[in-house]
Amino acid sequence: MPDGRTTEETVRLAFVTQAKACQSLGSPFTAGLCALAAERLTADDPVGEKILSWPGDPSPHGDSVPLRLAGALHALVLARADPELVSAYPPHTAEADDLWDAVEHACRTHAPFILDRLKSPPQTNEVRRSAVLLPGFLTISSLYRKPLVLSEVGASAGLNLYWDHYAYRLGEMSWALRPSPVTLAPEWKGPTPPNIAVHVTSRAGCDLNPLAPARDEDAMRLLSYIWADQTDRLERTRLALAIAANHRGVDKADAVDWLEQRLQPVHADQVHVIYHTIAWQYLPKSSQQKGEALIAAAGERATESAPLARLQMEADDQKHGAALTLQVWPSGEKHLIGRADFHGRWVEWTGWPGLH
Repeated sequence: MPDGRTTEETVRLAFVTQAKACQSLGSPFTAGLCALAAERLTADDPVGEKILSWPGDPSPHGDSVPLRLAGALHALVLARADPELVSAYPPHTAEADDLWDAVEHACRTHAPFILDRLKSPPQTNEVRRSAVLLPGFLTISSLYRKPLVLSEVGASAGLNLYWDHYAYRLGEMSWALRPSPVTLAPEWKGPTPPNIAVHVTSRAGCDLNPLAPARDEDAMRLLSYIWADQTDRLERTRLALAIAANHRGVDKADAVDWLEQRLQPVHADQVHVIYHTIAWQYLPKSSQQKGEALIAAAGERATESAPLARLQMEADDQKHGAALTLQVWPSGEKHLIGRADFHGRWVEWTGWPGLH
C-alpha cells in the first residue's frame, strides 16, 4: 500500500483528471467542482478524510471517486436537502469560494449520506447511446430480414433496452416506429444507415445492481450521476425513465451467468443480438474471457435460420470516442462500423461493407 502522502496526491490527481474529462464532455460546472476538490479538499471532516485516504484506485479508470462525490452532492441538490448547496448549483451561478463553502457545509451536515454514497460506483444509463446503437440494429435487420431477440449486458435501468421506443434523426434520415417524447439527434458524419423497420420479439437485460425506473429512489439515484449543468440530459433521462417504467425491468444477475442462460435457447427465424455500451470494460478480466468464450461457442452453434449478432460500443486504444463494432454468426464476420462520443453526442458512421 502507498503511504498517506502518496495516496492523497493520487486522489487529487484523480480529481484533476476527472475535471478535464468533464470539460471535454460539456460540463464546465462539474469540471470546476472537481478542480476545486483537487485543490481544497481536506481531511478535516469525515468525508474529506475518507476520500483523501482512499484505499483503492480513485481514478476515472478505477473507482471513479470524483464522480461518486459529485453524484452524492447532486443527489442532495435534487432532493433539495441542503438549501445552501442548492443555491450554489445550476441554474444558479456561484463564485468558486461560495461553491466550495457550500460543498464543505454539505460534507459536514450530510456526512452519513455522502459516506454511504461513496461506497458505490457511479451508475449511469446514457439514453443517447441508443442513437449509436440504432444504426447497428438497422444493419442487423438489413442483413437478415428477421425479427430481433435482444440481450443487453450492463443494462442499468433499461433505458437502452427500449431504444425502439424513441424517435431519431441520423443526418438526413428520420426514424421512428411510434410517436415518442424522446428524440435523439446526434451530430452525424458518414453515409446514411439502412432505413428499415425493425421488429423486436423479446428483450431482456442484466445488471449487478439494476435500477427500477418506476421507483423514485432509483430514478433519483440515476439522475444524480448526470452532471448538474446538463439540463438536456436530465430532462431526456426523465422522459426515458417514464417509458421504461411501463415495461419489464432489468434482471439482477452476474453478466456471465446471465449470458450463459440467455445463449442456451435456439431462436428459430430470429436474430439473437447480444449488446452492451461502455459496460464490458468493467467486468473482471476472468469474466470477460469467460463471456467471450460463451459468445464464441454460441456463434459456432448459430445457423442461417437462427443467427447470432454482437453489437458493442466500447472504449478501445483510440482516444477519439468509443468503437462501435458488429460481429455476426454463423459467418463470424466482424467489422468496425463506426465511432461515437461516449455520451452519444456524435456518431461517425462507417457502416457494414457492401450494405447500402
